[in-house]
Amino acid sequence: MYSKNDVALTPPMGWNSYDYYNTCVTEAQVRANALYMAENLREHGWEYIVIDIQWSDADAGTRDDVQYIPFSRFCIDEYSRQIPAPNRFPSSRDGAGFAPLAEYVHSLGLKFGIHIMRGIPRFACHEHLPIKTHDGRKITADMVANPASISKWNPDMYGVNADADGAQDYYDSIFELYASWGVDFVKVDDICNTNMYPNNPYSAEKEIEMISSAIKRCGRPMVLSLSPGPAVIEKAWHLEKYANMWRITDDFWDSWPLLKAMFERCEVWQNHVSPGCWPDCDMLPVGRISAYFKCFGSKEHTTNFTADEQYTLMNLWCIFRSPLMIGAELTKLDDFTRALLTNDEVLALTKNEAQARLVSRSEETAVWATRATSPESIADFYVALFNLSDERREVSVSVAEVIQTLFAASFAPCANAAEQASSSFAPCASDANQSNVNAATGAETLALLKETVTDLNIRDLWQHKETGTVKTDGVLSAELAPHASVLVRVSTNS
Repeated sequence: MYSKNDVALTPPMGWNSYDYYNTCVTEAQVRANALYMAENLREHGWEYIVIDIQWSDADAGTRDDVQYIPFSRFCIDEYSRQIPAPNRFPSSRDGAGFAPLAEYVHSLGLKFGIHIMRGIPRFACHEHLPIKTHDGRKITADMVANPASISKWNPDMYGVNADADGAQDYYDSIFELYASWGVDFVKVDDICNTNMYPNNPYSAEKEIEMISSAIKRCGRPMVLSLSPGPAVIEKAWHLEKYANMWRITDDFWDSWPLLKAMFERCEVWQNHVSPGCWPDCDMLPVGRISAYFKCFGSKEHTTNFTADEQYTLMNLWCIFRSPLMIGAELTKLDDFTRALLTNDEVLALTKNEAQARLVSRSEETAVWATRATSPESIADFYVALFNLSDERREVSVSVAEVIQTLFAASFAPCANAAEQASSSFAPCASDANQSNVNAATGAETLALLKETVTDLNIRDLWQHKETGTVKTDGVLSAELAPHASVLVRVSTNS
């Protein structure tokens, strides 16, 4: 039986074309980035090559005044399904679609992904073009469309009316096509938060279900990634049931306020991270980005994040276990960025089976921790200390608080997610009794640790060396520059 979780037992890691190429990426550029990944990054766990938005539009990027060309007649097949623009993806000619490009990516030991907008092409609806049905029924695009459901920012699609005869057939047909191409990953946009409708931001709920069902039926496992955010916390149960990744933020760029805000978003979503279910902090805007964003007045540049901020980004994304999608042009990676993306000790946290816990957070500081799951010892855990302020600051946490946090809270999701969302991120009231029991368990664990261990070793994961020791009744502390962080492993191992 197909299980959607099996396709993403750990957070997906890869490259996405959007942050550098916007809507304009070509086949040659995709192949160049795939080759770079295979030769330089694959051994560190990076494996997905994802083509982002507008790959079916032959004219994408030809106008500097708009990002998405209004009423563009992009490429579709005889069943109203998007196909690659052959002027940008030459190997797709003669009905080949993305199959030749996917085959090339697979030959490198990598996986292939694409972006789509939810829904059905508007012009196919206006012209009453046919869709493919499982039994040959004559159904046209307008018959399954919901013209009252549109994107706020992209003019290409109408939503699909889940109650219409043929609606599931349409989604089944497009994923049947993607399976024939060899697609491994699909990012669906304007679906995680339908921000056109602020009073109903999860208005595409039924389309998520139809897409999930179509993937199950298509005969090929595919990661299902939903965008944009912020995802609706009250619908966490639904996202966990039907998707593999969902964005917890709107588009994330190289701006410190956006990075600082991610600490709050991770706090809200920390209870919903599990195999096959990954709250997504969005792409990594590091290295060279924004080469094709004239429509926004942006030029190609090296990320605006400082070195300290880039370490903070990686420390948070990895300890939280967010999916990791590189936004940079890979062929232009400098030594610093390549080292940032290939630190196996840090990247290993994304494969860690334990759930990370927020130990503390204020406007100025944050502390995250997670247990190391491979050893049997309780005295083996990771701690990340973050300075969120604009001044140099000491950030500290006691070993006791870390141990009690890691071994105390059950962190079972609230029965009422709305209660959690409206409670200033405090534990659910309904979990109060369980919290008291768990606190005792945490205290017992700490007492046992103190009986058996006196000193714990501290290993800095970026320096790749032991940097000191700490007593079991002591304090972990670091003097940190503004926006800087430290990620350490604390254990009895030498």
